[in-house]
Amino acid sequence: MNETEFAIDSNDLIENPTPRCACVLVLDTSSSMDGEPIRELNAALAQFIDELKADDFASYAIELCVITFGSEIREQLPFTPAYQVDVNPKLTANGATPMGEAVRRAVRMLGDRKGEYKRQGVSYYQPWLVLMSDGAPTDDWHQAVEQLRGLAESKKVVSLPVGIGDADLRVLGEFSNRPAKPLAGLKFREFFVWLSQSMARVSQSTPGTAIKLPATSGWDSI
Repeated sequence: MNETEFAIDSNDLIENPTPRCACVLVLDTSSSMDGEPIRELNAALAQFIDELKADDFASYAIELCVITFGSEIREQLPFTPAYQVDVNPKLTANGATPMGEAVRRAVRMLGDRKGEYKRQGVSYYQPWLVLMSDGAPTDDWHQAVEQLRGLAESKKVVSLPVGIGDADLRVLGEFSNRPAKPLAGLKFREFFVWLSQSMARVSQSTPGTAIKLPATSGWDSI
């Protein structure tokens, strides 16, 4: 992927001096997600984007990226300010679970995005990486764990792994400095409502300050 795909539009910088928060969703679209899970995920993702766009602060501050992993690793949505997202990704499920490579790609993209912010003189919040899966990696995932967990432990990325159904929570938890959260049933909508509320709080804060996030009790199974 060439550098121009990561470049921030200069007109957007002039019109939108808001500090940015890069949020990348790394979503499992393997064959086990077929049927109701992928339908619910699609509906919840569309609702999430609509809620970000409806928030005066988050719509300009949050830059969203969607990466899926199944039969292939696909960049469904490149980093885009929420208010500029005009087409919701339509996800389909098939293939295996190349989670390791998907996370490595997401980490590279976050690094490139932060570098672009710095070059353009744009302040930014700690970026978020949300990893959702209903299984375990079918590829080599240890390097990805080392990269992402290291960033999370040094507070350079908020890493949030979420397990769907019978996901291997132990493995998912390796990708973060915090335990993986189990999704209760198929409460994708509840999860993404929580995520949009969290993004709204981030967008109204000062970069570098601590933020109290909403409780996760509405969607997790703990």
